[in-house]
Amino acid sequence: MANLKIQSLNLQIENKTLCRNLNVQIGENERWGLLGKNGVGKTTLLHALIGQRRANQGSILLDGISVYDLKQRELASKVGILFQQGIEALPATVFETVMLGRHPHTQSLLWDDKKDIKIAESALAAFDLSQLKERAIDTLSGGELQRLALAMLLAQTPQLFLLDEPSNHLDVAFQVKLLSVLTNKVAETSASLIMATHDINLAFRFCENTILLLADGESLVGRSIDVLTEENLSQAYGCAIKSVSDGKRRFFYPV
Repeated sequence: MANLKIQSLNLQIENKTLCRNLNVQIGENERWGLLGKNGVGKTTLLHALIGQRRANQGSILLDGISVYDLKQRELASKVGILFQQGIEALPATVFETVMLGRHPHTQSLLWDDKKDIKIAESALAAFDLSQLKERAIDTLSGGELQRLALAMLLAQTPQLFLLDEPSNHLDVAFQVKLLSVLTNKVAETSASLIMATHDINLAFRFCENTILLLADGESLVGRSIDVLTEENLSQAYGCAIKSVSDGKRRFFYPV
């Protein structure tokens, strides 16, 4: 399975440093949260991981090969990303759209393989979209579009899932459902996952490890239970953050 190694990474936009000497190694069956306040560089870092943003210094290696040296089809067969803006309302059906997730793996452009169809249908079922498979996607609500984008990502069967605010437009029940589905998929396929989110509690619940981006390019990397403390979060978000526990889980809140 895919092994991601970030070494001595520096990222800048104009004169602003987003990452300075970031070192992270992510192996199979690992779930990572990517946290930090608005504008700190979470989305830019995700884009760098798929080669859409050049690092100012350092390297990003996927299975020992620089992501900048991988062909797009090869990269797409290993890495799937859910962009923050979701998917556009194209003139296509829900089923046609989720089948696009199979494109990196298809052997023919002339017909759909039965295996690909089965994977796509399973992805739709996972996000409760089977009954909408013939609907035009420009008739879907924001929440339905977000679930479709997640289903398309699931159909892609990547070895590394990159998620940029995956809970956008989703109600509380579906936020928990989507992350439960992805957590199970990561475990079943020995994949890995990085999730950029504003929701500290979702990240703490579903991600055992965390990259916490601070101001001026600094970061904290490690086990979520060690990184996500009141002191570290208060520093990262520029406001006092406290936590409470119900005996099973810890919950964070601003004060």
